Amino acid sequence: MSTAGAPSRVVVAMSGGVDSSVTAALLLEQGFDVIGVTMRLWDGPGNEGGCCSVEDADDARRVADRLGIPFYVLNYAEPFREKVVDNFVDEYLAGRTPNPCARCNQFIKFDRLLQQVRDLGADYLATGHYARIDRDGERPRLRTGLDGDKDQSYFLAVTPAPELDSILFPVGGYDKHQVRELAARYDLITADKPESQDICFVSRSAAEFVASQGAGPGLEPGEIVDRAGNVLGEHRGAAYYTVGQRRGLHLAVGRPMYVVEVDTAANRVVVGEADEIFHAAMEVEGLNWFGDPLPEGGREAEVKVRYAGKPVAARVEPLEGDRARVTFAEPVRAVTPGQVAAFYSGDEVLGGGWIAEAAA
Repeated sequence: MSTAGAPSRVVVAMSGGVDSSVTAALLLEQGFDVIGVTMRLWDGPGNEGGCCSVEDADDARRVADRLGIPFYVLNYAEPFREKVVDNFVDEYLAGRTPNPCARCNQFIKFDRLLQQVRDLGADYLATGHYARIDRDGERPRLRTGLDGDKDQSYFLAVTPAPELDSILFPVGGYDKHQVRELAARYDLITADKPESQDICFVSRSAAEFVASQGAGPGLEPGEIVDRAGNVLGEHRGAAYYTVGQRRGLHLAVGRPMYVVEVDTAANRVVVGEADEIFHAAMEVEGLNWFGDPLPEGGREAEVKVRYAGKPVAARVEPLEGDRARVTFAEPVRAVTPGQVAAFYSGDEVLGGGWIAEAAA
């Protein structure tokens, strides 16, 4: 840790994109002792030219050189494979839809990397996420980014609560246009670099990646059925489908049908009409609550069940262990097991967890 009178040391996770580049530049300008690092996460097929690629690492190094800060590449390929990639495959084979970006935040960035940051004697880990940490009060509070279109607080809702003290999100108070303007002012090569929207280890489709990882349940053709068990068609492998999906079913039934359940054990895809993909409640596991524990009697909150969705009113009630039941004020479309449930009160993130199952 920094000594009295010395600037605070911060390690910046530099992805090679504009957001983390500006993060490093802002902190340097604010007087921090800045160290840049890039995480080497995946060397297999799928990362050519995308997120976490060799090209991204080169861009991060060039930004660090421009800023005059130390730069290191850290190898996290093994824990990334264990905590993110293997989980990705296992979840699809179990009929769930995983969220690898949130898993990477929870188990790699704000766990393994943060521990190494402390080993380096640094005070903080900073990333380019569009979110804010409010330190005005007895404890830090995670808040949404000011740019509503880029807000990434949903992916941070499962970040271990105690770690907020050691995390900085410098670009969370800016919008994307302002960040690019800052990058141009700092003369950074990433100022006009396009954003990567890809999963770093998936080159084409999630289905092809899962199939490439070996055999498992739900990878062979099987039946598409309705709730009554009537066979309506054939699928190419149950693990390749997700709740709420409409495209790619190829059913000649005269009306739109949607995936309402994926049963990989029986290798069946269950479909229904539009009203059958709405749910009144869900159960969440791995509950991560910031601040005071969830009250025994529950509390009102807003909840997001997908990144692109809007928060909806709900009541959150604790169950045994790290689970909670969430009852929506109005039915919610396509509640998808494996995805993150993020809880809000206005712009404050109350906590999050993983959707275990939709409920009536």
